[in-house]
Amino acid sequence: MARYPDRLLRTYLFEAVTVLLYRTKKWSSLKAWGTKLAKRIGMKKAKVAIAHKIAVILHCVWVDGTSFDSGQPKEA
Repeated sequence: MARYPDRLLRTYLFEAVTVLLYRTKKWSSLKAWGTKLAKRIGMKKAKVAIAHKIAVILHCVWVDGTSFDSGQPKEA
């Protein structure tokens, strides 16, 4: 039973990645990075990398109290 929270957390992170990549219309640097990564290494590996990055961002938010900055789109 000790591994259950880990599995649930992974499930939530992958759900967040799916929403970020497929449902979110608003631009963010995280979405742009994830989309480029998916084109380069494939969607399955990119989802793992994006989930890891989201986990790191959440940890920083909880520890430091900082907020996530979605960044600014680069103008062409």
